[in-house]
Amino acid sequence: MEKRIYRLFAELLFFPEPGSDGARFHPRIDFQSTHSFRVLPQEVQDRLAALHHDYFFSRQEAFWRKEAMEKLPALKTATDMLICGEDLGMVPGCVPGVMREMGILSLEIQRMSKNPSTEFLQEVDIPYLSVTSTSTHDMSTIRGWWEESDRDQIRRFYHRELGMLGEPPLQCEPFVAQLIIRKHLEWPNMWTVFPLQDLLAMDGGLRWENPFDERINVPANPKHYWRYRMHLTLEDFLKAEEFNAFLHAEIEKSGRKG
Repeated sequence: MEKRIYRLFAELLFFPEPGSDGARFHPRIDFQSTHSFRVLPQEVQDRLAALHHDYFFSRQEAFWRKEAMEKLPALKTATDMLICGEDLGMVPGCVPGVMREMGILSLEIQRMSKNPSTEFLQEVDIPYLSVTSTSTHDMSTIRGWWEESDRDQIRRFYHRELGMLGEPPLQCEPFVAQLIIRKHLEWPNMWTVFPLQDLLAMDGGLRWENPFDERINVPANPKHYWRYRMHLTLEDFLKAEEFNAFLHAEIEKSGRKG
């Protein structure tokens, strides 16, 4: 019964503003994914979507910029290190400009293109002041994404992004991971950082047997957080001479090694 009530509550599109006596409402985040929204006439959907975008991405721009310019300078002066912002997901329109103004590197993920006209991150859209990565702690690894994603999406990625022909393998074979890592190394941005799980995906003998055991965190699941533990010791890595030589050679070829 509790689950049914929760599902019914989750179908609400707008919440009443506290203290307004039901006179003012604000939209819920991502209400486009609800059944309540999808059954509405297209004209109504379009008008509600415009309200949603205005509320979350336009109306409060001045507030978010003001907050950023009060807090970020203090963070920058507290360290000599380069700062990278996790500007993924629902990002107010002022964020790119503020980050450029503050000299904060953006985070670019290949399967999370910020350009609405492209399915995957493209080299032309990658700023120099950025960090590229194959995945984050809140995402599946390369191998997990490959196996849990829609096969048509994997085909498009395999053909268009990796330049391969034929049917993509059902699992992310080592050669696929190698192509993905190599592409990241060759991109023109300042930094590229890889989760260890995605580096190990290039070697069939070193990586975990089950790709879903590699995931660090599932934000929607409160019982699954920061579970990942490395299954190899530093001594194991030192003995993996073939893998180390391969990775060293790829870094050398990319010109990223100073």
